[in-house]
Amino acid sequence: MPVIGVLPLARPTFDVPYAEQMAAACFRALEATGHRIVGPRGLLFDGAATQGALAALKDQTLDLLVILQVTFTDASMTVRIAQEDLAPLAIWAVPEPRSGGRLRLNAFCGLNLAAHALGLASIPLRWLYAAPDAPLIHDAIGGLVIGEERDPAFPTGPRPGLVEREQAKRVLASLKGSSIGLVGEHPAGFDTCAYDAGKLSALAGVDVKLIGLPEVFESARAVSAGQIAAIRAGVAGKLAGLDGVDQGQLDKSLSVFQALDGLRAAKGCSAMAVRCWPEMFTDYGCAACGPMGLLTEARTPCACEADVYGALTGLLLQEVAGAPAWLVDIVDMDAASNTGVVWHCGSAPLSMADDQVQPRAQLHSNRKMPLLQEFTLRPGRVSIARISQARGQTTMILAGGEMIRAPMSFTGTSGVVRFDRSAEDVMEAMMEFGLEHHVALVYGEHRGVLRAVGEEMGLRVVELA
Repeated sequence: MPVIGVLPLARPTFDVPYAEQMAAACFRALEATGHRIVGPRGLLFDGAATQGALAALKDQTLDLLVILQVTFTDASMTVRIAQEDLAPLAIWAVPEPRSGGRLRLNAFCGLNLAAHALGLASIPLRWLYAAPDAPLIHDAIGGLVIGEERDPAFPTGPRPGLVEREQAKRVLASLKGSSIGLVGEHPAGFDTCAYDAGKLSALAGVDVKLIGLPEVFESARAVSAGQIAAIRAGVAGKLAGLDGVDQGQLDKSLSVFQALDGLRAAKGCSAMAVRCWPEMFTDYGCAACGPMGLLTEARTPCACEADVYGALTGLLLQEVAGAPAWLVDIVDMDAASNTGVVWHCGSAPLSMADDQVQPRAQLHSNRKMPLLQEFTLRPGRVSIARISQARGQTTMILAGGEMIRAPMSFTGTSGVVRFDRSAEDVMEAMMEFGLEHHVALVYGEHRGVLRAVGEEMGLRVVELA
């Protein structure tokens, strides 16, 4: 009888009761296979608890070790678990309904982050993204046990033409000499956001200006009441509900916008990569999402979680399209509707809003502070890209699709995309390639020029869709 070890990972900032329900359902599905299931049933919220549970499994002879990705977590403990090499490793992430409410689990993004980190470490991964009551779930679990081979296809796009190559040269010339303002450091366990300054300069002629979070907070505290009022007046005509959020926290958020914009100008930055949590909430008392969206709309693309290559990709797409580009998480892929959901807490540029929707001021779903910009994305053709460092190789990742008009999937800013390939094929390619959890999105069909940019940079161009 195969023995499966299970470690259920979660974070307490998500919907813990719902996460517990989903974990219990996963254990029932595992037990129904007839395999012997070992490991803790309670959610593991931190490194100490996970280390203790991992130590207990060392006494077992395991045929498979499954990480239940019940909610989003960073990849630090996943890599630590994998390095113990107790058994072949699998991650099972659970979907959640597109309910229009908060993103209660965000497990797909956790799987995405982990796949990238494990790919960098050259650690093989078996994975599953399915509900515990999905049809044929027992067969899917069986596939994890035996290690079914996956061979994702990557389509080949047309070779760039002369016009596209000339445009690519102009784009790269415009990027050369640019600077990215890096505010703070990327969070622990976010290998997707790491960067090498020398490689970045050699790749695109772009450098990084380091900006400490204390410098941002000091600048924000110096913003006058008059400046805050002027920023608010400019936003009020576009964003409903400003009066309905905590006014002191709102003022702080608007002062962060002014501080970031001032530092951008003073240091000559064309894009920003911002450590947007936890200190923005815990040390200063507001969300950076809305300010970053306002900056992105003003043609300073901003990347969450201090993602420098994400900021570079946003800057590249902005130059190619002549329009704001937004850095997103892909938080769900659904085979039944053949769609994916792109999302971030509330940082999309307002020009991306569906004209049938009134953008609203919103609170961060986990931290309960403003300012977030909440709306669904307008329908239309989109191009998606990432200058990726997956598996230790710099690569241009591309995808195309159609943003479709749909009800709000999750609070914040989100859109529903029908990719040019099936959602299953795109998900398979993402995980097997080890793509970062951030990709940049811009409206319009721009992949021809982006392919040419990749070739001019000397990069392999990989098409997800």
